[in-house]
Amino acid sequence: MPERSFRFTHAITRTPPASAVDGLRAEDVGNPDVGVMMAHHDAYVHALTQAGLEVRVVDALEDFPDSLFVEDTALCLNEGAIVLRPGAPTRFGESLAMTPHLEEVYTEVRTLQGPGFIEGGDILTTESEILVGKSERTNSEGIEELRRTVADWGYTVREVTTPPGVLHFKSDCSLLDGSTILSTPRLSLSGCFEGYTVIDVAEGEEPAANSIRVNDVVFMPRGFPLTTERVREAGFVVIELDNSECQKIDGGLSCLSLRFTPR
Repeated sequence: MPERSFRFTHAITRTPPASAVDGLRAEDVGNPDVGVMMAHHDAYVHALTQAGLEVRVVDALEDFPDSLFVEDTALCLNEGAIVLRPGAPTRFGESLAMTPHLEEVYTEVRTLQGPGFIEGGDILTTESEILVGKSERTNSEGIEELRRTVADWGYTVREVTTPPGVLHFKSDCSLLDGSTILSTPRLSLSGCFEGYTVIDVAEGEEPAANSIRVNDVVFMPRGFPLTTERVREAGFVVIELDNSECQKIDGGLSCLSLRFTPR
């Protein structure tokens, strides 16, 4: 399917739990306001719907503070879904909880068995390959199991490196179209995007690198005007969304949904 990396029909999101104030974070910049987070999440769901997706919002999981970040639990491809193994042990239950929802929309759901681990925030799917960033949450064993799991679907998996001190590979990059990447300079300078067109985010606007292309729109976090202008000047339609509260617990726009077109 052409443009399979950014044209979708469905999405799954999860209602933020009140326990999100206890979410994992690399740096303590204060607790998120869950009320504001809920309002932002509602706007996010509305935006995905307006972009043409059928959005399923599943119930909050209070026992899992990071469970609103559903992208880490699975890799959703056209051919099927892969249930992943989060690198944070406290998040294992999130993948198990997502499995029945995937089974309702996919005819084939495969589950990684380990012992390696891998999170969706480290996976960037383009038209030609699946790039996976090795990080504190994703190791080579998990990447190798994913490679074997998707091989018969015709996908090539390439292991790359997430910059030091960065939680996830996609904290520093996102796909704008089949061959264009939005990236932080610290990641693009590594050479991992050779062969792609790269737009670097502006200095000091690194969180803007985690944006999402959905059909004809690029959703970007509000508050990063220089980078937003660069993306618009490159010819993309941009809609800004508030994400301040999720950012306090290391969550970007891509983390909040699984986006896919099931066969």
